[in-house]
Amino acid sequence: MKRIHLVVASCLVLTACNQTTQQRFTKVLPAHHTVLPYSKQTVSVSGGCFPTKLLGVIAHIKERTGRQPILTSGHRHGGKTGSYHRKCMAADIRIPGMSDQAIIEVARTAPGVGGIGRYCNGIVHVDVGPKRTWSHCGRSKRRG
Repeated sequence: MKRIHLVVASCLVLTACNQTTQQRFTKVLPAHHTVLPYSKQTVSVSGGCFPTKLLGVIAHIKERTGRQPILTSGHRHGGKTGSYHRKCMAADIRIPGMSDQAIIEVARTAPGVGGIGRYCNGIVHVDVGPKRTWSHCGRSKRRG
């Protein structure tokens, strides 16, 4: 009989502790939970260092298209000197079912957008550097 009382008492204590812990984590979670305006193409794509301004550009694209952009490239350690990817101020995105031109049109209306680039594979580059546009298709580079 003592064992039954001990088991019941233990269950009550554990239940009370579990509820307290659950309430504590429920209160903490929303403050730290961030919903990103993009999904990643692969786990290795890095976008955790994006400044608020760039997140705003991507969020604008998501809001205007009604679709979540897929981040194909974010922060890169290697690459060209002066690259906004190396500074964590650029993102390469795609949206399945949308042309790169349609994404570019929406990106142009985003507050704070700087550079907008186009790759032949349908990926669009957006950054928060100075305003400029470019296109890389094959060997030719066209800036405008």
